[in-house]
Amino acid sequence: MLRCNDISVSYGSVKALSEVSLHVEANEIISLLGANGAGKTTLLRAISGLTATSGTVSLDGSSIDHLSPSRRVRAGVAQAPERRRIFPGLTVLENLTVATAAWKRLGVAYDEDLDRVYQLFPRLKERARQLGWSLSGGEQQMLAIGRALMSRPRVLLLDEPSLGLAPMLSEEVYERIAKINKQGMTVLLVEQNTAMALAYSTRAYVLEHGKIVLEGTAKVLAEHPRVREAYLGT
Repeated sequence: MLRCNDISVSYGSVKALSEVSLHVEANEIISLLGANGAGKTTLLRAISGLTATSGTVSLDGSSIDHLSPSRRVRAGVAQAPERRRIFPGLTVLENLTVATAAWKRLGVAYDEDLDRVYQLFPRLKERARQLGWSLSGGEQQMLAIGRALMSRPRVLLLDEPSLGLAPMLSEEVYERIAKINKQGMTVLLVEQNTAMALAYSTRAYVLEHGKIVLEGTAKVLAEHPRVREAYLGT
């Protein structure tokens, strides 16, 4: 479904990614694991068109390299960014609505999409008129995911969905991600909580210094000595 071939990204003289290739098949949950600075967020930004790259990104066999970030969203790639990045001065409902402008022009049913998000995240419906800044960290993460879903993606990119959340809230967010996946959504996520990510993923890739050093099923990587020592603390 989603394929990255030889993706390289440089910031001046610093190479953030070096010829990274991966694939995400339909209905999978794929994790990108690694330490801070490994290049995980940079890869998501490359897929979303938010940073200049070499290499190719394709969706369902068609290149999206020539598309702007907004057109990649219309093509079916949506991202919930690191640290949520919701609009704090807008209400929950306004945050969700702002993601639908392009779809409204196409005549897609807004109410259906909103109802779907509210079914996944009932607390967002309860807080629809509250401003974004007044939400808890977990609620803000749910809002960021809900906002991405409002654009009707085929592939959902999630950057550190458990960042800054208490364990119970992290579990709740991941349960929602699993539910979204069971409804047919393909998910590619970046996560430093390796144990949580592997528990919910189909497969995973490990990035170190801008290169993929390991890949495999979540079960196999969870038992890999390198992963256990470096990322699971065992």
